[in-house]
Amino acid sequence: MVVDPKHASVNGRTRSQRPQKSHQEVADALRARIASGELRPGQRMPTQARLADEFGVERGAVRQALRILQSEHLLTNVSKGSPATVAPDLGRPPTGSDAWPQPTTVALGARIAAAFAAPHVEIDALCLTAVSLTLAIGEPLRQIHAGRLKPAKVDVRVLLPSRDIDLAFPAPVDSSVDGRLQRRWLAQRNAQGQVLKHNLLALRATHGIDVHVSFRALPFTPPVKLYLLNSTEALFAYYTLTRREEEIDHEQLQMYDAQGIQSMLFAFEQGAGLRDTTFVEQSHLWFNALWETISSELQLTDS
Repeated sequence: MVVDPKHASVNGRTRSQRPQKSHQEVADALRARIASGELRPGQRMPTQARLADEFGVERGAVRQALRILQSEHLLTNVSKGSPATVAPDLGRPPTGSDAWPQPTTVALGARIAAAFAAPHVEIDALCLTAVSLTLAIGEPLRQIHAGRLKPAKVDVRVLLPSRDIDLAFPAPVDSSVDGRLQRRWLAQRNAQGQVLKHNLLALRATHGIDVHVSFRALPFTPPVKLYLLNSTEALFAYYTLTRREEEIDHEQLQMYDAQGIQSMLFAFEQGAGLRDTTFVEQSHLWFNALWETISSELQLTDS
């Protein structure tokens, strides 16, 4: 049997006939592994040949993906020779004007973990579903359970869109489509909020930490996401809409949506200059105004 070179791996096995991923999709997958801790700081990456085989792409696409991650300071030693290495200093990224914007899935966990080093942790978040925040909280929770962090008090406030509004996004391209996208978003919003609240409140019983978690509902779809950490740092990102297709209830639906976990986070730090300090202060004023005026009580249920 003759194997088509396009589907032959470097070790002689035949690759599956699945559609080839782009170099950006490969970068996204590897970035997620780094963010989750599956690939640890200082660890050698698989060889380019193995990655090409795994993702079903040419080595050139793998090299492009690795260069992207190197530009984000997630990898070192990217070359055609030996395997790249996960950057050893991921835990303390630069802040303020020295910080390069990075995808939410890359930057948020480390910054929130750094915030949990304070005796009193204060986190305010405005977002669409809280999925990024729930993922990011996992890192400081692991460090608390490992005994490396021990805050005395944790206060978390989250603003999310109300279930009673028509979302601006995600939204079907065809306006005649029923409310499946809204129902899917609502289920995700509720599930992520419940997991976030449960995981944080569990710290009371396991570690004696004074924890408070509150949610309120906004009467609009936020076009941006905002995270305020310990009154000293503001992390800001745009929800950038794209048109894409996804299978929902066994039907392919065209929709306008934003991938929030990939949104680029811009960091502003109190005391890092007039621009940064003013942005942090004004962001707190804006969040508090929304919390205290037009937001309403939020129940994380489908009913």
